[in-house]
Amino acid sequence: MPGFELFGSAEQKEVQDVLDSGILMRYGFDAMRNNHWKAKELETELQTQMQVKHAQLVSSGTAAVSVALAIAGVGAGDEVILPTFTFVASFEAVLMLGAIPVLVDIDDTLTLDIDAVKAAITPKTKAIMPVHMCGGIAHLSALKEICKTHNLKLIEDACQAIGATYQGIPVGAHGDAGCLSFDFVKTITCGEGGAVLTNSDDLATWADHYSDHGHDHLGTDRGAESHPFLGYNFRISELHAAVGLAQVRRLNDFITIQKKHFTVLKDALSTIPEVTFRTIPEGGEENYSFLSFFLPDLETTRAAMNALKEAGIDGSFHYYDNNWHYVRRWEHLKGVKTLYPMSQQIQSGLKELEGKTFTQSDHFIGRNISCLIKLSWTEDEVKLRASKMVEAIKSVL
Repeated sequence: MPGFELFGSAEQKEVQDVLDSGILMRYGFDAMRNNHWKAKELETELQTQMQVKHAQLVSSGTAAVSVALAIAGVGAGDEVILPTFTFVASFEAVLMLGAIPVLVDIDDTLTLDIDAVKAAITPKTKAIMPVHMCGGIAHLSALKEICKTHNLKLIEDACQAIGATYQGIPVGAHGDAGCLSFDFVKTITCGEGGAVLTNSDDLATWADHYSDHGHDHLGTDRGAESHPFLGYNFRISELHAAVGLAQVRRLNDFITIQKKHFTVLKDALSTIPEVTFRTIPEGGEENYSFLSFFLPDLETTRAAMNALKEAGIDGSFHYYDNNWHYVRRWEHLKGVKTLYPMSQQIQSGLKELEGKTFTQSDHFIGRNISCLIKLSWTEDEVKLRASKMVEAIKSVL
């Protein structure tokens, strides 16, 4: 999965261009940069690859979610519906804006359950944020219809799913805004970085301004630029963008490799009757960065994880016992543990999380194992891994 596995001359060349110019900042210094504009080039490449009108680079995937929510008008006291299974950055971005994360159950897609979303909508709901976890795909058609009916914004967190498509269009390009991450362990990496995708001219302009202290980027004198509204510093550097530029041009090759390795492992595990696989909505194609499957119950899944570890199979995750990705262990969120006072609205909104149970989510996450698909495996390594996984899982059934 991580693009860093295949770093090579292409990445080195783009980075060297930046170092030769000496200009690491994406804005200004026009005469000194020898016409190297890596961030602008990467944005153009993303617009083509992601089939979207606008791409705004930012400093991280977390920043992308924060900016996407802000340009959608999410703010103090608003509620944002998101899944119980996600990365902590999703709710961190919501809280940063003074809004309230409303966590709801997932289904066998490992993404938002549609009935749970409908039940969670209140007059305070401003946006729905599906998270395409582990390279999968949320029920985008149904979610778009819900947003249309209730006049809500759809913000796609596609940080873990670059390269996945739904109805022929990349995920991240279906909502009012979409978010990508290019951190060190993503399929496309900048080291650190992210992007906001949108087909809206207004949202694109706001993302451009908001992510750079509110600068309007008009004219050639940065010091003379106006500030139409308040913003923050979510800029990406030219060095990070240079790495990403080389990587994004290789995206299709990366996805092809992932699919090949994924298929070998899935075909092997398909021979075990007790194993079932994560559902991909009709019309969708995942990015093959993880093979996600289910075992019969929690106890068997825990035993299988131990067996996989004993067999030397790394890169397999049981998120039920994970601190980063599933609501069960998010004690800092449930207890509103912060370094600064939170608003009473947020404290009240999060209070119900303390004792709330998510039985349906537990049912799926407790039985799920997600196996990372590496780009650097050889054909023999993939086959050996497949046989070891089958042997390990069968040993506990």
